[in-house]
Amino acid sequence: MDVRSIQEALKGLGLYTVKVDGITGPKTKAAIRAFQRINGLSQDGIAGPKTLAALFPAKIPDRDVVLQEPAPATIRPVWPRQSECMKFYGKVGTNLTSLILPYPMKIAWDLRKTVTKITLHEKVHDSAKRCFDRIAAAYSPAQRSEIGLDLFGGSLNVRKMRGGSAWSMHSWGIAIDFDPARNQLKWGKDKARLAKSDCNIFWRIWEEEGWVSLGRLRNYDWMHVQAARL
Repeated sequence: MDVRSIQEALKGLGLYTVKVDGITGPKTKAAIRAFQRINGLSQDGIAGPKTLAALFPAKIPDRDVVLQEPAPATIRPVWPRQSECMKFYGKVGTNLTSLILPYPMKIAWDLRKTVTKITLHEKVHDSAKRCFDRIAAAYSPAQRSEIGLDLFGGSLNVRKMRGGSAWSMHSWGIAIDFDPARNQLKWGKDKARLAKSDCNIFWRIWEEEGWVSLGRLRNYDWMHVQAARL
């Protein structure tokens, strides 16, 4: 693999921020080390076999076939209904933990910034981790970027639902938003990016863990997935 391709891949992840020149300089090595750190690899700044395998995973020949996908939970979690969240999860804004992401995500409202971990309720942590690991295995970095799976729209946000008095699912850290600009609240499947067929694997992964897509069930708010039944 040539240096230019490596730089372009790292640039697509937001880790290499200078000109792609095909030269292995300090900026390239720093970007490689950052990628290695995020992916749990030895941080030597060298694009060896393991680093290249993580940076350039096998392409998916068929969007409905998942390659090297980690298995879902043996027993599918059963999440509470929205009305039961206070009893099941406790007070809003409590019992929180950090989820280390398997790939960096850009902050949707400030694309210059990336996050490598997000805040979730401790009860959904392991399930969400399995989902993100499966997404990382199923979609290449280029595919995640194209679909918007690397655009973080928020997780924990203690607030009431829009136009209502009930707590938002985000208040417990049990909901995650992706690419809100291209999946706006009132958009249906005719406009929402995450309603397209190349996202079927993405939604199947969440649904196999019991998470709910408002887009799939109600055809609105396609950015949103939550660990609570309607």
